[in-house]
Amino acid sequence: MSNSPIKSDQSELTHFDASGQAHMVDVSSKAATHRVARASGSITMQPATFALIASGSAKKGDVLGVAKIAAIMAAKRTSDLIPLCHPLAITRVTVDFELVDNSVICTAQVETIGPTGVEMEALTAVQIGLLTIYDMTKAVDRGMVMTNIRVLEKHGGKSGDWVAEIPHTQV
Repeated sequence: MSNSPIKSDQSELTHFDASGQAHMVDVSSKAATHRVARASGSITMQPATFALIASGSAKKGDVLGVAKIAAIMAAKRTSDLIPLCHPLAITRVTVDFELVDNSVICTAQVETIGPTGVEMEALTAVQIGLLTIYDMTKAVDRGMVMTNIRVLEKHGGKSGDWVAEIPHTQV
C-alpha cells in the first residue's frame, strides 16, 4: 500500500496520447474488480448559518437532506461533467455529514464493479454536496469557504489500495 499521491512508476499522464492530445483512457483490457473510493471536504460558515443548518430551520428546508440527494445524483452524473471520465455502473453511494466547529464535513463513498476506479465520482459527490449547502444558505452567509476536498482512500484495481497519510479529521 502506497501513501504517495504521485505514482513513481508512471512518468506520463494517461489522459494524453503520444502527440499530447487529450483522449479517454482505454480500459477495455482492465479486469472488472470491486472498486471503492472515499473522499471528503468541508464548508466553513458563520455561527448563525451553522445553527440554521444544525437545527434544520433554514428557509429552504432540510439543507443536509437536500445536499445528500444532490451528492448522490452528482456521483451518478460525473461522466457528464468531467469530459474524460468513463460512465460507470455505480453499485453504491453513501454520503455523510458531520457538524464540527461551524463547519460541515461531507464524506462520500462510491463503489462499483468495473475496470476503472471511482475517485472522481466520490470527489464530485463531495463538491456538489458542499455546493448545495452553499446554495441553500447563501442568502444568510455568502462568505462560506469550501476546503480540504480530497480523496481519503481508494481500493481495488491493479494499483491496489491507497490511503491518505493524514485523516480528514486533521485537515
